Amino acid sequence: MIAFPNAKINIGLQVLNRRDDGYHNLETVFYPLKLYDALEIVEAGKLQFSVSGVPIPADGRDNLCVRAYRLLQDVYDLPPVHIYLHKVIPIGAGLGGGSADAAFLLKLANQQFGLRLDEPALISYARQLGADCPFFIRNTPVLATGIGDIFNQVQVDLSPYHLVLVKPDVYVSTATAYGTVSPEPASKHLAAAIMQPVETWRDTIFNDFEPGIFARYPEIAAIKALLYEQGAVYAAMSGSGSSVYGLFAERVVLEGLNSSHQLYYID
Repeated sequence: MIAFPNAKINIGLQVLNRRDDGYHNLETVFYPLKLYDALEIVEAGKLQFSVSGVPIPADGRDNLCVRAYRLLQDVYDLPPVHIYLHKVIPIGAGLGGGSADAAFLLKLANQQFGLRLDEPALISYARQLGADCPFFIRNTPVLATGIGDIFNQVQVDLSPYHLVLVKPDVYVSTATAYGTVSPEPASKHLAAAIMQPVETWRDTIFNDFEPGIFARYPEIAAIKALLYEQGAVYAAMSGSGSSVYGLFAERVVLEGLNSSHQLYYID
């Protein structure tokens, strides 16, 4: 049995304030993206993890997929398995690939071993793995608040647009990203702005990480500028970076891109 975890993009990201627990309250829209990893679990003599495709750091023992399976194993009498993950979603890109893999592992194990966990139960397990993991259980557009783990459904449909995603050869850690931003109370109104036509978003929807990240990594800023130069109706960095996406009314072949950058056309 194979699952195909998908990526997400952030539409807008406002960092509101730092909490007493060290996390930050924020406001963003998560939107599922048609860019997929492949995930399979096969019963084995011991719990194992293998990855192919896009290289990931570390040896896999603390991979979120392994943690997700152990979370269920601690409660249910699950056999040891070999987890096979084929990575396509870039890492360190603000696309939530690791969180998606973990959430889909929960759903895959639930289905494969007949655990009969309903959606709220799966979301409860996903919350123990990471703030945005629960998003991938339901996997529909949401306005996320809190630390990115409180969701309200939002009516956003990007299907009329052609999305171009660019991942530069830059890794932006979460710690680095938060070190470049000064939290402020909400002065921009994302919940209202997201309901307006996409053509208005350029002037109303912002990612608070962009100024600091662009100053540190000008090549990321250059990608956003290039997307607008070639006709994007809206362009933004996703999450804390480093990927940047553009929405186009018509199909486009992006020109002038650095050869080291990864380019994805997603309809």
